[in-house]
Amino acid sequence: MLRPNELGDDALIIAEVGQNHQGDFDMAREYIRTFAGAGADVVKFQTRDNRYLFAEEAYAKSYNSENAFAPTYGKHRESLELDADKLHVLREDCAQNEVLFMSTPFDEPSLERLVELGVALLKIASFDLGNLPLIDKIGRTGLPVVLSVGGGNAEQIKASVETLRAHHDDIAVLHCVSEYPCPVERLGLDNIDALRAAFPDLSVGLSDHFNGILSGPVAYLKGARVFEKHVTLNRSLKGTDHSFSLEPGGFRRFVRDIRRVPQMMTPKPAEDLGTEAVFQKLGKSLVAARPLAAGAVLTLDDLSGRIFNEQIIPVRRSVEVIGRRLKVDLEKGAALRFEMLELPDSAVGDRSAAGEREEHA
Repeated sequence: MLRPNELGDDALIIAEVGQNHQGDFDMAREYIRTFAGAGADVVKFQTRDNRYLFAEEAYAKSYNSENAFAPTYGKHRESLELDADKLHVLREDCAQNEVLFMSTPFDEPSLERLVELGVALLKIASFDLGNLPLIDKIGRTGLPVVLSVGGGNAEQIKASVETLRAHHDDIAVLHCVSEYPCPVERLGLDNIDALRAAFPDLSVGLSDHFNGILSGPVAYLKGARVFEKHVTLNRSLKGTDHSFSLEPGGFRRFVRDIRRVPQMMTPKPAEDLGTEAVFQKLGKSLVAARPLAAGAVLTLDDLSGRIFNEQIIPVRRSVEVIGRRLKVDLEKGAALRFEMLELPDSAVGDRSAAGEREEHA
């Protein structure tokens, strides 16, 4: 699924809901419908067992942020979780909307739950880069894995990838800057080159906390083929991720512009050049700039251009005319035609050589 030979020039685009559903199950379902319709290939959530993940002191810590959903951090996190017993509904919604269901397991119990559920792909968050015990368990599932490398050095990235590759190579390594939001001058997209050099046989991509869409096409040109972008139904909603996430219209343009890039690369067929409608209507044809007598060898000063109802000799072909001899008189402003010109010397030579070959045959 994620291997370079399977993706080719296609981009796999992940709409990262995270916990922007705010623990509202109906809202989570709306994210699937909305962003599947906006062009996502995958809709991704996050899954945590907060009692397992947080030590008691961290779980009970007071939390008075303006984005808090509860007075302690543990209860805040709990209020943002979806009912684990209903996750199968989201998986089914994804199937009905023809997108893949994906989630990030932040702990071992969540990983077990997602595997039992039948998730299509797994994500390893930047927080768990280098967490080899968890990464090994994720690799053992055999499921395709997307790995973000935010905050990690080359040694940690290499160790994480090698741990996964001990089990399979259906892996995408995503450049990521762990800043929320990520300022444009901190995007560091040149790191995509470094990841491609380090892992030439794996797909490379971008996990993006930038609040715009230009990063997608630029990353594609750098070789990225897997893209993860945070999404929201409304940027003004309460929560830290909404402000830099893309709303449906922005995400639709993000997808559109990435998919346009390979279409922009193929040169126009040579036989189509100059035949465009605008040239048929407004293209200039070569004319005599002054009265010309038969026998004259055409120069730059002898020629000009005018628009006729149809093109005769387009002005762009003047290089084929200059230096050739006229066979007829021409009035000023009269259109030039190839049959009015003697063959160039090279053509005469070619014709003579052909005649000699016929005589000897």
